[in-house]
Amino acid sequence: MSNVTHGFENSNTLSRSIDYFFKRFHIGEILRRCNAYKEQGVPVLTVLLYLFQLVFRNRSMYLDMKVSERAGFAKDTVYRLRNSIHFNWVRFTTMLATDVIHKAIEPLTSEERKNVFIVDDSVFERARSRKVELLARVYDHAHQRYVRGFRMLTLGWSDGVSFIPVNSCLLSTENAKNRLNEAKDVNDRSYGARIREMAQSKATDVVPWLIQQAQRAGLHAKYVLFDSWFTSPKMLFALKALGLDTVAMMRKTEKVLFCYQGQMLSDKTIFKMCKKRRGRSKYLLSVTVDVCFNGEGIHAKLVYVRNRNKRNEYLVLLSTDMTLSEQEIIQLYGKRWDIEVFFKTSKSLLNLTEECRSISYDAMCAHTALVFMRYIFLAVEMRENKDARSVGPLFCLVCDEIADVSFSVAVEKLQLFLENALCRFNDWKPEILKVIAALKADLPAEIAALFDFTRLLSVKC
Repeated sequence: MSNVTHGFENSNTLSRSIDYFFKRFHIGEILRRCNAYKEQGVPVLTVLLYLFQLVFRNRSMYLDMKVSERAGFAKDTVYRLRNSIHFNWVRFTTMLATDVIHKAIEPLTSEERKNVFIVDDSVFERARSRKVELLARVYDHAHQRYVRGFRMLTLGWSDGVSFIPVNSCLLSTENAKNRLNEAKDVNDRSYGARIREMAQSKATDVVPWLIQQAQRAGLHAKYVLFDSWFTSPKMLFALKALGLDTVAMMRKTEKVLFCYQGQMLSDKTIFKMCKKRRGRSKYLLSVTVDVCFNGEGIHAKLVYVRNRNKRNEYLVLLSTDMTLSEQEIIQLYGKRWDIEVFFKTSKSLLNLTEECRSISYDAMCAHTALVFMRYIFLAVEMRENKDARSVGPLFCLVCDEIADVSFSVAVEKLQLFLENALCRFNDWKPEILKVIAALKADLPAEIAALFDFTRLLSVKC
């Protein structure tokens, strides 16, 4: 993504690209459908466009309003937009991502490619904050410590080439002891009340809700990918009820049991009692098990893969789609890395945790939606500028022409061209006939047989 941002050296080119992005995907119409509109004053689309461009001009809102009058409105206008409890930002990012995928990504993707949903979370740190609404102590697995902030639970879509963030939820914690501040009282019927309730729920309960929002918007995939922190029988059954199969990593623990050969065993026990594959195979073992929850079971496949970093250890992948081969399971799970690139880009380049210092939970959700929108813009620019298939109709027409023109037809067209050349240069006909004779002598017998040289020699103009 850094290559895309550095490529916009001309501010006019950048401005035109952003304006085209807003018009092409009807951002104003999506805002109105998400209850983001005003009866009077500065339009919401104008404010959103201004905030969208700040990161690409390397300016903060404070500095930009201080040194120029580009905005045309005061900072209070931005604060009122961010702090509104009525704007449905989850629906906004979901509808935008769906529109982008249908119009810009899927036309460049083969129908045989397996599209996937990807679920993961990342720490949204507010280290020096004290009065932020719903602020909590969350565990940072990367640095092995507790920090102040939120867990940004994110749902993304990927075709293996482009990653599009779909929606998210800033999770506080369901444990009241770890919440440093509580939620403010808002109208129970408002969107703000709904997202505050979701922020205090478990991640395993929020993930199905995020996927349902994507499916209702018309976005579909066949598989859901996530790492071991979300893999549980409850999650697998919830996704199966939504018509989705799972490809995920399992934790090597004795707490999660599978039904294998009539016994309830852990993945570690199953690995010990089964014979492993020898040689340099990509996986060590593959077994079929049943995942049980509330007296019901679903078939699943466990694939034990060598750990590249530690040769003496292994990783366990689980798939609820029994038709997938072991190689396909490993290849599908590799797409999950796209969301890690998204988290890194959002924090390092798109100012996810630095630009918004508000203490309002609504403002942080609005800023998260803005960052998602910026990343979608960059993903579209990168896909259409670097993917050779994005040349569009010209590429399709050329491919169709190459596929339709056989070798015999090409020879016939070449012969017609030579006939026209003979008619045009009638005075030089003897010399041209010598060239044709030399050409016939040099051609292989099979190809020379396709030419009607007698017809060429008897051309009369």
